[in-house]
Amino acid sequence: MGQQQLLLIVLGVIIVGIAIVVGINLFQSSAVDANRNAVIQDLNTLAAKAQEYFKKPTSLGGGGNSFVGFVIPTGLGTNANGTYTISTAGTATSIVFTGVGTETGNDGSTKVKATATVSSTAQQPTIAITN
Repeated sequence: MGQQQLLLIVLGVIIVGIAIVVGINLFQSSAVDANRNAVIQDLNTLAAKAQEYFKKPTSLGGGGNSFVGFVIPTGLGTNANGTYTISTAGTATSIVFTGVGTETGNDGSTKVKATATVSSTAQQPTIAITN
């Protein structure tokens, strides 16, 4: 083979290698974003369950305008997206949930993490993403 052909082969191998590395990085970034979105969606589901509990009368198994006594329903505490806990016990007016995902977050060392604060006066929970 001529020197020009060898140079073209080496150049082609380098370009393919760079394309593979870029593809892997894009896939990993997409997986983190998807996990973060799934954790937020699960926190929204928990928030809706907590609001349902808050509004339901105590005679029907609810909180009677209080978050005190709310527990995460079976099957919602852990799933393929992450693990969810009540980080601040329910008070009469608010409750805070924490969701920890399965993917490593933006800092490269800890998992995706978000919190949802559910208030008796707000229509939507307040979601804070910490990683």
